[in-house]
Amino acid sequence: MRTIILCLLSYVALLSHAHAILTIEIIGGTEEGGQPIAIVPFGLQTTMSAPSQDIAQIVSDDLHRSGRFAIMPVHSLPEQPSDTNQINSSLWQAVGMPHLVIGRIASQVKNSYTIEFELFDVVKGEAMLGFRYTANKQTLREAAHQISDEIYQALTGERGVFSTRIVYVTLQRKGKKKQYHLYVADADGANPRLMLKTGEPIFSPSWSPDGRRIAYVTYDTKKRTKQMAVYIQEISTGKRTRISSKRGLNTAPAWAPDGKRLALTLSKDGNSEIYIKNLQTGDLTRLTRNPAIDTEPEWSPDGKSLVFTSDRGGQPQIYRISVNGGKAQRITFQGRYNARPRFSPDGRQLALLHNGGNGYQIAVLNLENKQLTKLTQTRLDESPSFAPNGSMILYTSGPSLSAVSIDGRVRQRLAEDVGGEVREPAWSPYFNK
Repeated sequence: MRTIILCLLSYVALLSHAHAILTIEIIGGTEEGGQPIAIVPFGLQTTMSAPSQDIAQIVSDDLHRSGRFAIMPVHSLPEQPSDTNQINSSLWQAVGMPHLVIGRIASQVKNSYTIEFELFDVVKGEAMLGFRYTANKQTLREAAHQISDEIYQALTGERGVFSTRIVYVTLQRKGKKKQYHLYVADADGANPRLMLKTGEPIFSPSWSPDGRRIAYVTYDTKKRTKQMAVYIQEISTGKRTRISSKRGLNTAPAWAPDGKRLALTLSKDGNSEIYIKNLQTGDLTRLTRNPAIDTEPEWSPDGKSLVFTSDRGGQPQIYRISVNGGKAQRITFQGRYNARPRFSPDGRQLALLHNGGNGYQIAVLNLENKQLTKLTQTRLDESPSFAPNGSMILYTSGPSLSAVSIDGRVRQRLAEDVGGEVREPAWSPYFNK
């Protein structure tokens, strides 16, 4: 059994816990066809105080939200073993359960816990995998998400995303006053941390490839007149650096896969164009030259090209251009509006905002066969962002966050517990590639 030690990330006061907690609701899709699995409540040593987080419940919630599993209700469990030698396989075979997860909180030393679990194959009568985690009170939830990731990968062959994070913006209105907040939270909406609070709009947050920094746009109020500016902020320290605040537009930052360059939209010369900024040297390279509006750049995963939105054909459509420049090629032709392109992690698909005459909806474009598939049916969707395994797309629908599976079967709504709008989401990369 492998041992994994979880270290609590250090956050400065700026990143303190806030009340903008997102609660995920399954609003579409069913568990029909999902893999049956039982998550048995974890055993606890009698001399220990119960931890503040229910590990088994978090794992159950994670797997349920993925839409890939049919979770057996706790009240239907034929037994509740906490160790493999306590499992009566015949009981589980009788109820048609092929897999179960068992675990225990094994020890508590100086406010830390040792958590052990096994994924048990009922048919073979043996554990498929087992891990031991050491976690403190602050990292119990992280340990649960890592358990979920291990189970998900073992049973689907795909890497899980339960240990990743999301960034999003909230807008609260009090009379004529507006307050904007930039939050980073776990992928399930828990543990929100405030990154920025301002009376100025915040938009276009973008994760660095290593997940340690976020680029975003807001306004520089220190100048005589407010100026739009691009900033990069470190997650762990809260330190932020202004990257661009030139005259006119400074917007839509997008990280290169190497983390050393940033594509962005500037209008310093009078027209909205795509530029690439070298973050090490400060050099700025203009990529597009067209009298139309060019904006919303997005790097391909191989770093060789970018896609962007342009109205050079009369209406907003998506184009592709080499990172070395040259002629841009139009790649969307269905519908009167296609914008906000986002590459899937494997580079084979684009998530985008599509309007074919029935409102703004999230769609996916297959870059090999050019097939466009609409994933949502609502009319005011925005800001698609792929999960790092490509299985889900996070987006906004009206004033709230939602997510949809890449096949459209599973739909989720992330409801916030404070009044206001939630917007501009972005799903983090994996933190340990």
